[in-house]
Amino acid sequence: MLSEGYLTENETADGSKEIEAQISDFLMKIEDELYLLECQSYDDGSMAVRIAEYAFITAKQFALWDIGHATIRMPRFAVIYIKRTDKTPKTTQITFIFPDDQKINYESDNVILEEFTRESIVGKRLFPYIPFYIARYEREIVSGSNIDDVMKDLTYFRDVMVGLHQKKELADDELIDLMGFVNTIIMHITDGNEYEERLVNIMGGTVIETASEKLIDWGRSQGISLGISQGMLQGQAKMIIELNQEAGIDDAVILKQMKEKLSLSEKEAAAFLKQYGK
Repeated sequence: MLSEGYLTENETADGSKEIEAQISDFLMKIEDELYLLECQSYDDGSMAVRIAEYAFITAKQFALWDIGHATIRMPRFAVIYIKRTDKTPKTTQITFIFPDDQKINYESDNVILEEFTRESIVGKRLFPYIPFYIARYEREIVSGSNIDDVMKDLTYFRDVMVGLHQKKELADDELIDLMGFVNTIIMHITDGNEYEERLVNIMGGTVIETASEKLIDWGRSQGISLGISQGMLQGQAKMIIELNQEAGIDDAVILKQMKEKLSLSEKEAAAFLKQYGK
């Protein structure tokens, strides 16, 4: 399941904190694991610090706590470099040093898009790379030079994704999100120039207006039960239960957290605890 990442924390007028979406960043949830993807043209020396900030803000959303104790599970991450220079690092590493001199290395291999062809992305089923792959055409999209090459690659990815959707390899929400993210990248680069409409229409128009999360909200308002929303709810409940039980937190506290975080009734929370608890 793909979703836009909520990775920037800002203070509101009343002094509270809110998290705003960043178009260039993505947050993926695969079963119980969170993956943070950051798109970067060139390394500017601050990437590791920014990843540390984004990862903590992301982890805080899923933090579990009780009196005097908090469990903060950091997401996996990857920096995706659209272009490469002699200074582009192969890995991004963050070293956390705590007051008691504990050192924790938090490291991931970087993804260099120049090493991937469109065929290899599809062949390896690296679907989240598709929007980033299109971003390599930033200069062509802005200037209009070789715009036909951009359109050919967009058409290729669209046809492949539609074909895989027909074969049930891509779910409805996955197809919608992928097309939406591609158009998000295009609209960010074109900024309303003369090529925007032609490029966006290849992916079926402004799909970002009907992203899967909005479809889920609409479905709920219409009384429609969508399998994906239930699956996401189950995954979140399972994560809360497992992390809390590993930390030795009482079941009553776990039930309370599920009701508060997931807006569950007492009966629903108890059913999840029975299903996923030890």
